[in-house]
Amino acid sequence: MNGLQRIAVLGGAGGIGRMLIAELRGLGHETVVLDLPASLARHMSDGEALACDVRDEESIRQAMEKLGGIDGFVNLAGYNAALTPLAEMETGYFDEVVEGNLRGAYLAARYALPKMRGRPGASMVMTASGLATNVRPGYGAYAASKAAVIAMTKTLALECAPDIRVNVVAPALVDTAFLRGGTGRSNEDGQSIVDLEAYRKATPLARLAQPQDITGPIRFLLGPDSGFMTGQTLWINGGGFMP
Repeated sequence: MNGLQRIAVLGGAGGIGRMLIAELRGLGHETVVLDLPASLARHMSDGEALACDVRDEESIRQAMEKLGGIDGFVNLAGYNAALTPLAEMETGYFDEVVEGNLRGAYLAARYALPKMRGRPGASMVMTASGLATNVRPGYGAYAASKAAVIAMTKTLALECAPDIRVNVVAPALVDTAFLRGGTGRSNEDGQSIVDLEAYRKATPLARLAQPQDITGPIRFLLGPDSGFMTGQTLWINGGGFMP
């Protein structure tokens, strides 16, 4: 990265977020965690943190107003609680998934970008999913919302160039509380909605992704080694999907 930076991580109290925060702090960067109040209370005992709910525009606006200037912004927030065929999905649940993944990403970007302008090397990293392209039954709303996040990332990359780079990581399943009810939305110990053993067997590298498998690519996209990349998607899936 371009020297020591101030980096905000939305969803920073989740499994990937906590690993990323620890790595960034270890490198000497200043970090700010934005997440649900319950997530912050459970997982963040030190460091700067701001309560924020991506479903609530006013909550995002207030958190960003307190944030101050930042050199990097990472959006790890995401939501999907059930595997349901689209033809059987309740409209309310469809709206909830799109709100948590797409509308929330839009609002976060909208309010974070003004905090990044005028900061040399500023970089934003969004989070999508391999399901955005490699669709599977039961994930219709989630896949559609994450595909839209990739399209939105490309648009932001064009609109914010050359001052701010905007890229996206698209992981496969990561072994975190997201699979077991969600950080801040559950006890984080529920049964996975996915058959994890079958998933391992279908993955060429024969395991689930761990948080550090995702944080390395994110740090790459935040720093100068990716300085000529914008509007790009990094697929992180152990060979399970090769676009």
